[in-house]
Amino acid sequence: MSVVLAALRLARRNAWRSRGRSALIMVMIGLPVLVITGILTLTETMNVSLREGLVAELGAADVRLVQTPEGTVLRQQPNGATWNTGDGDGAAASELAATEVAALLGPGTRVIPLSAGVLRVGTERVDALEADLRDPLTRGMLTLSEGRFPAADEVAVTPALGLRPGDLLRPSGAAPLKVVGVVEHPHRPSLREVVGPDLPLAAPDDLWSPNMYGPGWLADTAKPVSWSDVPALNTAGLYVTSRGMLLDPPPTPVRSPGTDVQHAIGLGAMVIMVVLEIVLLAGPAFAVGLRRRRRELAEIAAQGGSAGHLRAIVLAEGLVLGGAATFVATALGIGAGVLAAPVVARWGGQIGPAEVPWAPVLGVAALGLVAGTVAALVPAVQAARQDPVTVLAGRAPAAADRPGWPLAGAALVLAGLGATVVARRQPDSVWVWASAVLIMIGLVVVTPWLIRFTGRPAGRLRLPLRVSVRDAVRHRSRTASAVAAVMAVTATVVAMGIGAYSEYMDRRNAYTSARPAGMLAIWGGTMSDATWTKLRAETARQLPGVPLASGYLAQDAKGHRYALRYSVRWNGTRTRRTAAIGDQALLRLLQGRDDPQAAAALAGGKAVVFDPAAVRDGKLRLRASSTGGPPRKLDVPAVVATPSDEHQGGALLPRALVEQAGFSTAERQLYAMHRLPADTTLWRDLTQVTRRVTIAAEEGYRNVPDPGLWGWLGGALVLVVGGTLAATRLAAADMRPERATMAAIGAQPGTLRVVVAGQALYISGLGALVGLAAGTVTGVALSRPMTTHGASDPATIAIPWAFVIAVVVGLPVVATVAALITRTRLPLTRRPL
Repeated sequence: MSVVLAALRLARRNAWRSRGRSALIMVMIGLPVLVITGILTLTETMNVSLREGLVAELGAADVRLVQTPEGTVLRQQPNGATWNTGDGDGAAASELAATEVAALLGPGTRVIPLSAGVLRVGTERVDALEADLRDPLTRGMLTLSEGRFPAADEVAVTPALGLRPGDLLRPSGAAPLKVVGVVEHPHRPSLREVVGPDLPLAAPDDLWSPNMYGPGWLADTAKPVSWSDVPALNTAGLYVTSRGMLLDPPPTPVRSPGTDVQHAIGLGAMVIMVVLEIVLLAGPAFAVGLRRRRRELAEIAAQGGSAGHLRAIVLAEGLVLGGAATFVATALGIGAGVLAAPVVARWGGQIGPAEVPWAPVLGVAALGLVAGTVAALVPAVQAARQDPVTVLAGRAPAAADRPGWPLAGAALVLAGLGATVVARRQPDSVWVWASAVLIMIGLVVVTPWLIRFTGRPAGRLRLPLRVSVRDAVRHRSRTASAVAAVMAVTATVVAMGIGAYSEYMDRRNAYTSARPAGMLAIWGGTMSDATWTKLRAETARQLPGVPLASGYLAQDAKGHRYALRYSVRWNGTRTRRTAAIGDQALLRLLQGRDDPQAAAALAGGKAVVFDPAAVRDGKLRLRASSTGGPPRKLDVPAVVATPSDEHQGGALLPRALVEQAGFSTAERQLYAMHRLPADTTLWRDLTQVTRRVTIAAEEGYRNVPDPGLWGWLGGALVLVVGGTLAATRLAAADMRPERATMAAIGAQPGTLRVVVAGQALYISGLGALVGLAAGTVTGVALSRPMTTHGASDPATIAIPWAFVIAVVVGLPVVATVAALITRTRLPLTRRPL
């Protein structure tokens, strides 16, 4: 029989004989594999590709078009779309007629209207699709599950709204609509949507996006609409989604060699971190297993077994347990990912057909197998070096530290710190993570020295804790692995927390608006003076007692409307604003108070600017642009004033200044500091006067910190507490003689529990403190590439103190309490008389 087969047979028998320890090793190896495989499968299943979502987007049509607001410069490209609009000072665009759209698409085109927007129902907003689902072009966009498709003054709803056929839907400010059917989206079970052929759509409060909201059409064309047709349609103000674009995309540009290098380095860093974590979690179990098998291995050596044979026996155990754990974890991960996709999708998100990304899944499985074998590598080397005479005599080998290892670890840490300083200046965060790997490996190498150093004050502790710390120091190979595992998890989570929170704070600081929070803006488009007079009167009637400030639009002698814009850097990002035109009443609203100096400057024909960086040498540079007239550049006198809100910018121009530049002005805007109630009918009432009206309410910054931050905390809880308890139970099993001696001389069960809990506190506490230091360095370094937008943009560094305290203090406390309440049975020990 070959050495390999014999080693595998011994490993299988030993694994079955020590089923508890084997199961623990399999859990430590398989848990990361299961989690990563489940996430990969879940992500792939919930990722709906363009081809998979084609029917839900287009139905049976060839193309879907969405009209952009007037003055929008739209440009679609295979890698995305860009569009530039003003700050809303223009009116809503007049919709193209269906015949005009059909003419743009060529002869033989059939067009039906399809518009996306929102309905206000009570205090909430619900997505709405204005379309006739009875038309064959919409087939497949939504599936009828109950009732029938709606006709005029009827709607169908998705199941998430909780309505049934026969119920009434009561939009705010509109007549009730009868629900006649329940429809389901093919990929979005959590979608809350109302569908009908004629809906009182409201303007969305969020930033407009052509792939989300807007009036539009579905079209059946004689020939496919390809990328070569898109520029002309974009020029006409149409956002395009077609089968020809999605099914026949242009060639993907070749990535630069630098991108490939970054991808390889990022993948390598992730692989190293995963293997390192698995090795550190499973390492203590293999170390304890080696001590239990030390006499068996010594007998094999005494009968002629070589050092290579002993190494093969121990490595075979890692191969057997790692293979079994990887196989089970991969199967469970795939099943968990597929089964979890529908559940997660009902909370939010999309779901497509069940898919398994086999290449990365098999890579993770191979990674788990390699990690299981590597975890047994150190015990295998120790087994090959043990002295059979010492072991067979019943004497424990002395634990000796290698004097050069702490120095090597310190050198790696210093090298990692130096690389982090350099990586922090790079635009991609992958270099920071690569530097963090050096720091992690260095700290793992230094950990045995840290354990010995921190164990010196153990003599001052009370007896249970003294026994715990001294046992941990005596078995440094077992303790160091567990401490390093906690350190790696803590460092990773703290780094991610600091980076994510810094990014959130940077986004919050980058938020800006040309109007203060709470301001209501009403904009009229191209219309006659008589129509504007009616619109203004209706607004005053709908808002009794609310002071209204006037705003004006600029136009040239030919009637072309112009937007007066300027550019400024806000929090490192270039921002383009549209200057408002008004009088002192509007200035008072923008500032939230009376400012005599700003009012005097406005009356004197100067622009009042709330962006100090935009004013140079007392001048504000404006660019006057129009869809019909030639652009112009203007330098106007300006003064800087303080706005109402901290994040507010913008500028106000007096009418006289605009008219001196050769433009005429006309009142087409109204502003008020007023918050509309949820059941307001203002939009419906104003659109009865004219459809060319837009209403916007400035709500201020409303984003919240990334909830995924606490998801990282949950993952850390599983790994830290699980790894600590695993190491603690192994230590408890290793400390049976000591605990038996303590029980024999009268130690209470509570004292024995404190001894075990002391191990958990020492392991998790030391690992958390070291991880805090490493994670803080990496997190601060991550904040720069995650929050800077240019060489001159300073980094935003923000520490989520509650999150950090929960990780560094909360997790060790939870691990200690879990160890304290865990029952550790003490078997009867045979003692010689």
